[in-house]
Amino acid sequence: MTLMQFPKLPLPPPLMGGEVGSFAYFTVIERLPAIARRSIAENNFPIPLAENLEKLAQEIPEQPIRNLAEKEAPDLAAWANYVKPYLGKNWLDVPWYFAEAYFYRRILEATQYFQPGKWQSVDPYSLQKRLGLEKAKNSIQALSTQVNKLQVKWDKKDLEYLLYLALWGNRVDLSLWPANEGDRSSTNVEQEITRILANDAPAVAEIWANSRNLKIDFIIDNAGFELFCDLCLAEFLLSSKIANLVRFHLKAHPTFVSDAMRADVDYTLKDMAANQKEEVRAIACRIQEYIHKNCLQLYEDFFWTSPLAFWEIPQQLRLLLAEANWIIIKGDANYRRLLGDRHWEFTTPFTDIVSYFPAPLVALRTLKSELAAGLHPLKIEKVSKQDSDWLTNGKWGVIQMLPQRT
Repeated sequence: MTLMQFPKLPLPPPLMGGEVGSFAYFTVIERLPAIARRSIAENNFPIPLAENLEKLAQEIPEQPIRNLAEKEAPDLAAWANYVKPYLGKNWLDVPWYFAEAYFYRRILEATQYFQPGKWQSVDPYSLQKRLGLEKAKNSIQALSTQVNKLQVKWDKKDLEYLLYLALWGNRVDLSLWPANEGDRSSTNVEQEITRILANDAPAVAEIWANSRNLKIDFIIDNAGFELFCDLCLAEFLLSSKIANLVRFHLKAHPTFVSDAMRADVDYTLKDMAANQKEEVRAIACRIQEYIHKNCLQLYEDFFWTSPLAFWEIPQQLRLLLAEANWIIIKGDANYRRLLGDRHWEFTTPFTDIVSYFPAPLVALRTLKSELAAGLHPLKIEKVSKQDSDWLTNGKWGVIQMLPQRT
């Protein structure tokens, strides 16, 4: 049996919601109540459920953390353990990532997501996800034309380009920027390269371009345009024979507004298959065929909606991930969990922190929170002068690799 592994370095303290002036503080004080109230506005919930959501919004941040009140749900025992260390503390006196994961789980409690009845399995964020996909339609059509050309001819620069698209697709985060506030899918890859603060994409592309029949797992982040970019990358990896198996690891229930579940993959492919552009329909057809042939496999797991760090991955899931030749870790929230959402020095070598992970990985992340690792001091100095909000505004990114052990 493989024992749980931890970072080899001493763990710094976690980011806390109570750090006044931080993005974490702003999230707990302002963003979380606003998201609860937006869920009321965007859904036709009956009065009791709407009242539940409003009570949740009013509870933050002064009221104490409590156990989930549901009588039945598949994750109740797990959440009883997650909550135990923080019972009675307010929302600012607990680790920030716990507060966020707990909040989104409380949304489901308030809307009776797991209870038999009309509202069972109703995604409270479905409107935002659908709008996000609709807003990105022009970008999806333009990208599809480029992706289809790779069926005829490609080189490692094309693979590198797809990695950049998968990175910048992550800037479309509906918990930060609701879909009705505009489209954030448009990007100029060549210009955006200067905004990548640590860039292992050329090295990853070099390795993969010279590989065949790999098993590559994706730890998926957002639905919408980001999921479309991930599907395009997965399709290319399979059609190019770089991989013969790709596995998507998805959320088991709605969380963080835009995070993707199996239902979001199904909806995205259905939407692509109905697109007026043949280029988009062609990609959807190839992806659906890969799913049918079991070359693209879709997994949901409650660990991905938990508040745990990635070094606390359960044994069964850890063994599944260990089968992969490479794992692509998408997005800010997954990156936070990879680093345990802790106050690492920004110059701490990325590989020294994540060496516990069970397989080689590449993390694609646009920065939306005040933590980082593996950055050069001169880069930090330059970007800090150029953009005071560089850690949280989603305009900067990293592509960082933990290579194969030798």
